[in-house]
Amino acid sequence: MRSNRATVRTGVSLAATLPMVAGALVLGIPAAHAAGHPDARHAIAGTKPAWATAKADKGATANSAPVNARVYLAGRDAAGLAEYAKAVADPSSPQYGKYLSAQEAQARFGATKAQVAAVTSWLKSAGLKVTSVTAHYVAVSGDVAAAEKAFGTQMHNFAKGSKTYRAPAQSASVPAGLRSTVLTVTGLDNAPHKSDHKDQLPPPDAVFKNSGPFSSYYGSNIAKTLPSAYGEKIPYAVKGYTGKQLRSAYGAGKYTGKGVRVAITDAYASPTIAFDAASYAKKNGDKAWKTGQLRQVLPGQYTKTEECGAAGWYGEETLDVEAVHAVAPDADVTYVGAASCYDDDLLDSLSKVVDDHLADIVSNSWGDIEANQTPDLAAAYDQVFQFGAVEGIGFYFSSGDNGDEVAHTGTKQVDTPANSAWVTAVGGTSLAVGKGNKYLWETGWGTDKATLSADGKSWEGFPGAYTSGAGGGTSKTVPQPYYQKGVVPGALATANNAAGNRVVPDIAAIADPNTGFLVGQTQTFPDGSQQYAEYRIGGTSLAAPVIAAVQALAQQAQGGKAIGFANPAIYSKYGSELYHDVVDQPTGKDLAVARVDFVNGVDATGGLSVSVRSLGKDSSLKAVKGYDDVTGVGSPAKGYVDSYGRRH
Repeated sequence: MRSNRATVRTGVSLAATLPMVAGALVLGIPAAHAAGHPDARHAIAGTKPAWATAKADKGATANSAPVNARVYLAGRDAAGLAEYAKAVADPSSPQYGKYLSAQEAQARFGATKAQVAAVTSWLKSAGLKVTSVTAHYVAVSGDVAAAEKAFGTQMHNFAKGSKTYRAPAQSASVPAGLRSTVLTVTGLDNAPHKSDHKDQLPPPDAVFKNSGPFSSYYGSNIAKTLPSAYGEKIPYAVKGYTGKQLRSAYGAGKYTGKGVRVAITDAYASPTIAFDAASYAKKNGDKAWKTGQLRQVLPGQYTKTEECGAAGWYGEETLDVEAVHAVAPDADVTYVGAASCYDDDLLDSLSKVVDDHLADIVSNSWGDIEANQTPDLAAAYDQVFQFGAVEGIGFYFSSGDNGDEVAHTGTKQVDTPANSAWVTAVGGTSLAVGKGNKYLWETGWGTDKATLSADGKSWEGFPGAYTSGAGGGTSKTVPQPYYQKGVVPGALATANNAAGNRVVPDIAAIADPNTGFLVGQTQTFPDGSQQYAEYRIGGTSLAAPVIAAVQALAQQAQGGKAIGFANPAIYSKYGSELYHDVVDQPTGKDLAVARVDFVNGVDATGGLSVSVRSLGKDSSLKAVKGYDDVTGVGSPAKGYVDSYGRRH
């Protein structure tokens, strides 16, 4: 289960952190019996979660307890899929850019009818009911007794934190004859799945509005009556940057994304997105949406709306759609809404993009902490990303809004699926755009907050407590991908493993809500009415669609040919003038802005809260010269988009 990344109001994630995945599945644990024996089994690594320890074991699960699982299919050539995905994305490979159609990819790497039939027959023979069959998996339901028979493992109850969940007591296994057919099995553990099903979506969330004073561009309105910070008077936060300012900052030039398709995945769907997007474009000088330019692909029904905070995802979709259009106003946008925030549903949405090739560029502003990942689901995600790569589809994931996660979880870790070696992880910056839409500088996004004293003469406890910042750091589970070698400093790569692991992020863009983006959305006001209103927003939920939109501009620049999985190309340009090398203290000293907020989030009747927000203070993470774990290789500079045109 995932949380959306949108940062509203205070700069922390909207939804509670929810359970999830990522990493690399390792197949090949020796079978319990000789391979030729009719009862020989092949164990599937990663199907017993790390928290299912002997110490946490509470005994056997009741035979009658319900189980819903998915058996993911490895396809004709799982190793070949990964190899081809790498080759078509590598600028140094002779196969670079030689993408397959969705049909060709399935024909070459997808599961055969015989494989599907064999898996289906085996599952039915164990007493499980097949509930659906797709190109990627066979879904089943039944009871624990049938699941134990099918997967060759006992189901026990285990303590996980303050709760108890079911999980396999040993790794699940499959008949040896299906060794090369089954990729992984998901759903055997039920943490944190809950049976809360609702068909109807709730109304929009309660209204949130920003109070002024504002700056219209960075530094345009100095808070002369407020205390100084770092030895000088500071500017008020911007009201929220708009498309023209972001296009200028990231070097859009003449490109508009014309002819490029961008998909956005989130959970649920805002019932007012068409009205909101059109209203926002008109009010803020963006190009008007054309008929058919924005479309939605939605499930038949929604589930877990209360548990997942469905209305909170409306703002996420609104931000993503409006940010992509602001930066790439001629790109076609397809919103693909998941039935819930759970991994199964989000995976289905990603698969829909790949199976129907709905877009070449996919923005994803959701995720969870790596500690909640399980290798079984990680394998399923990576397979979708690899299929996307061979088709020329690139996935962009926000890196998270809680810095090194220590303040949030007590443990230093990265977020997922941004940690996958097959996606582009997008970090965050604080952005200063000056008069005339001129790019001034960026810092790594990380915020300390102190409030104004009662007498108005000082900032209490300055610089204050850490509130939020761009996610980043070193994975504990994903090996270092080849494209990071020679670029990512050794101290970062080997922080958790001498052999080197994946470091997040890869690239970055505006994320700080204190230098954020203006969004327009229909919201529920205190009197119960639903009205369109605008507010400033941030988070790596903003950075991901901005980078996706910049990639749409770059794809147009290279004649419309898909960029595909972008990381090898992104790292091949490292150290060049094509990136802003983002550092903290870009002006040589600490920076801060003043921010005034409505206490009640709506108007001044509840009073005002005045605070100072220091920039470039991202937990233990630092934006430094060269690659860093806040901003990756940096943010796109003026020549970045044009470089794709020159290559073409």
